[in-house]
Amino acid sequence: MSMTLMKAVGLTRYLPIDREDSLMDVQVEKPAARGRDLLVRVQAISVNPVDVKVRSPKERVEAEPRVLGWDVAGIVVEAGEDATLFEPGDEVYYAGSIVRPGGNSEFHLVDERIVGRKPRSLDFAEAAALPLTTITAWESLFDRLGISREASGNEGRNLLIIGAAGGVGSIATQLAAAAGLTVIGTASRPETVRWVKELGAAHTISHREPLVPQLRQIGFDTVDYILCLNSTELHWAQMAEAIAPQGRICSIVETSEPLNLNLLKDKSATFSWELMFTRSRFGTPDMIEQHRLLNEVADRVDAGKLRTTVTKRLSPINAATLKEAHALIETGSTIGKIVIAN
Repeated sequence: MSMTLMKAVGLTRYLPIDREDSLMDVQVEKPAARGRDLLVRVQAISVNPVDVKVRSPKERVEAEPRVLGWDVAGIVVEAGEDATLFEPGDEVYYAGSIVRPGGNSEFHLVDERIVGRKPRSLDFAEAAALPLTTITAWESLFDRLGISREASGNEGRNLLIIGAAGGVGSIATQLAAAAGLTVIGTASRPETVRWVKELGAAHTISHREPLVPQLRQIGFDTVDYILCLNSTELHWAQMAEAIAPQGRICSIVETSEPLNLNLLKDKSATFSWELMFTRSRFGTPDMIEQHRLLNEVADRVDAGKLRTTVTKRLSPINAATLKEAHALIETGSTIGKIVIAN
């Protein structure tokens, strides 16, 4: 039986992005949908720090090209026999799974339980900017920090977002402001300060200076919640000092050194991690929550209550444009999201 091939961008060695073979245009086998999987024709993708992290130099060599990419917007072309949520022709968006091939390819296979309907008011590129950062922000705020989704439950409460202008911060700022929290976002350049305020932050401070004196200067002795999206260990002592008694801290950035959790003990403060791949990686019983939250986000976008965070568009989906996107992410100073569409 002959194998059907599709175009993809992959790697066999983990190299610096300026190397010609760091990402390559390749042909791989086109998959077929089985079980609860959907086969999606990829219309647009976006690039995240996780892509850069996975691709970063290491010794390993792949026998077959490894395809990255964890943000897709596209059209369902095939649904597995157990799929009930979508059918061919549906327009969808999602972030995929870290333990399966990524979406930088012509077609992509994904479990329907982590897929949402594409917001109708957005084009595919605008939709592709949302899933990974939105799931991360949503789970951080509502699952890990335990913030109420209703504004009435957050009266008088505040949230410090460290790294508010990036992909996750751009969504978290909007979600938290809509949930009635007073958002203090960190931003260190005039253009990022403008961006964060535009998205709903009431105040901005700089993450390049100690946080506590700046918080006091704008009238906050402590904060109820902290979402750390930038260098956990660098900000750890300041977060421990700034958090209110019985407050909660969540981070998405792993550390190279252990954190001293004793700093939180006297305040009975809570620390939790967020990784949006946890549900899909471990097939948790509540995996379908990502389907539900992406649908709710689509409704909010279509109602004009949440905006996409695209700041740069590239085209087409190939190795050259993906290398350009990876290089931009590696500068560490991107605002919002970079998307690539055909």
